[in-house]
Amino acid sequence: MKRISIGSWAYSIGPYEDKPVPWSEVLSTLSSMGFDGVELGGFSIHPHPENHPTPEDRERCKQEVADAGLAFSGLVPNLWGEQLINTEDTSAYRKAFRTSLDFAVDLGIKGLRVDTVQPPTILGEMDPEVARKRVVSTWKECVQEAADKGVYVTWEFEPGFAFNKPSDVQRILEEVDHDNFGVEYDTCHAHMVAAVGARQPGEKETLPGGALELAQRLRGKINHIHLIDSDGTLHGDETSTHAPFGDGVLDFDELVPELNRSGIKHDWWTIDLCFWPDAWTVTERCKEGIDALNAKYGG
Repeated sequence: MKRISIGSWAYSIGPYEDKPVPWSEVLSTLSSMGFDGVELGGFSIHPHPENHPTPEDRERCKQEVADAGLAFSGLVPNLWGEQLINTEDTSAYRKAFRTSLDFAVDLGIKGLRVDTVQPPTILGEMDPEVARKRVVSTWKECVQEAADKGVYVTWEFEPGFAFNKPSDVQRILEEVDHDNFGVEYDTCHAHMVAAVGARQPGEKETLPGGALELAQRLRGKINHIHLIDSDGTLHGDETSTHAPFGDGVLDFDELVPELNRSGIKHDWWTIDLCFWPDAWTVTERCKEGIDALNAKYGG
């Protein structure tokens, strides 16, 4: 069976920005619902490098999670204040990445998420070839640093950030070309990228088989999974709507068996309720939904 976690950012940003759920309450509630872990959004009031600066702080955080009977399934660092595409000098991005990498190592977290930071409109303001080369060269350095410390790097592609076409995803994977680097396959993002073509600059690029075909094309390159439904819309015209299971159009009986063929080296499935307005109240329903999938396909 797969171990099940959920992203803590659903309870600290967006609709919860002014009323974040305290970290201790997140841990105790997820534990009571039978979760195996939590995926840490390293920002807001939840643990991050700045509010847990010392080894003692970080050891205490690890112990709090363990005491709740949970484990960390990954870390989403706060890199959105940095520049990755629209600068020749990405040293600030790499420094921020290194800070989060050290934080992950101290907490015993084995997976670190990245994205391309800038929105897809940036490609209308500069040469896309230059933009892609900056992403690839920077990530090559970051991925090697992470490999040296035993942490894998996973890229979450999505409509809200540059390089959001299926061919973009495949090309960057090929050009970074490192065993320690792969993509985070978020089911709702995959649908919006491959079936809808949301926020794609220039000519829209979709796949006849939608999210399933994209998963097939990425087989062997997926190293992290987020499971959540999609209703085919965007949240705020920016990123994919992360709809609770059953509120969307995705065929998980089709998608999940393919994802089981992806060759992932760990056993985590993570629920992502990012920006869902009542994420805290629908968490239990989503846990029931993913438990049903786990019973069918998690063995």
